[in-house]
Amino acid sequence: MNETANVPADFLPLLIMILVAFGLAAVVIILPSVLGPRNRTRTKGEAYESGIIPFANARRRFPVQYYLIAVLFIIFDIEVVFLYPWATVLHNPTLKYTALGAMAVFLGIVIIGFAYEWRKGALDWD
Repeated sequence: MNETANVPADFLPLLIMILVAFGLAAVVIILPSVLGPRNRTRTKGEAYESGIIPFANARRRFPVQYYLIAVLFIIFDIEVVFLYPWATVLHNPTLKYTALGAMAVFLGIVIIGFAYEWRKGALDWD
């Protein structure tokens, strides 16, 4: 028989921690609505951000360029997620040149994509 077998009693502390976390979250959400003041005024209902009172509709259209830059940022930011595991494997002598070649191909594709988008003007704010 395996000495390290998981029995339900081993998970009791985890279950207690989850129940305490959910209970605390419920208390933190419900308690302010029960104990908080309820005097609603027109001033409290207005939108307020950074000390500036809004003067126009908040649901205006944004240029597509804004979303394009956001998506490009996410794509090129995810590249860092792939660089970290590669950097940790690079110290392994058996995988050193394989990892280096794979990362060279990956970075080559990323650089070609970046150059393409730059050339197409996707990064211009004009």
